[in-house]
Amino acid sequence: MPWTRDQMAERAAKELRDGFYVNLGIGIPTLVSNYIPAGMTVQLQSENGMLGFGPFPYEGEEDPDLINAGKQTVTELPTTSYFPSADSFAMIRGGHIDLSILGAMQVAENGDLANWMIPGKMVKGMGGAMDLVAGVKKVVVVMEHTAKDEAKLLHRCKLPLTGAGVVDMVITDLGVFVIDKKHGGMTLTETAPGVTVDEITKKTEASFKVDPKLKH
Repeated sequence: MPWTRDQMAERAAKELRDGFYVNLGIGIPTLVSNYIPAGMTVQLQSENGMLGFGPFPYEGEEDPDLINAGKQTVTELPTTSYFPSADSFAMIRGGHIDLSILGAMQVAENGDLANWMIPGKMVKGMGGAMDLVAGVKKVVVVMEHTAKDEAKLLHRCKLPLTGAGVVDMVITDLGVFVIDKKHGGMTLTETAPGVTVDEITKKTEASFKVDPKLKH
């Protein structure tokens, strides 16, 4: 059966490495902070100027002054530091963030990403995604496989691009895709328990290869 939001976040957490500096986007990616492996040191960075924050607080223990870029309350750690958002973006643009895990509206088979606006709908701002996908060393997208039964993995994005050829991996509720940004190829490497390759193919507009281990 398809992965839940928490299971998708848990799978994304497997891309973390000890010592990584990581930026988590709004939505499902924020749940990744709850699945950092025990004993692993990961510094979570937020565009609003917070570095080294912990998981979400328990109910009743929230501090309204401690929030991530998505305005959700988070917890403080002994390693937490604070600075202006200008410094936060300097970290991002300077290539000092190892991994960005973010959501998306559409991803193309060549790694193009659309996640900041839908034409005709009010946009409060483009946020930090454009800087993140341009300056971060690895980009992982976590999203639902479809939206209102429409595919989100496409041959080419139909919405305005956040970045061209920037996505390295896509984790959906149905499986995991790895993108070869140099040659533009997408490969299905994992499926959620009980989900078949045929089921994923029917819900995917993008062309993709299937890892040989999934054919057995």
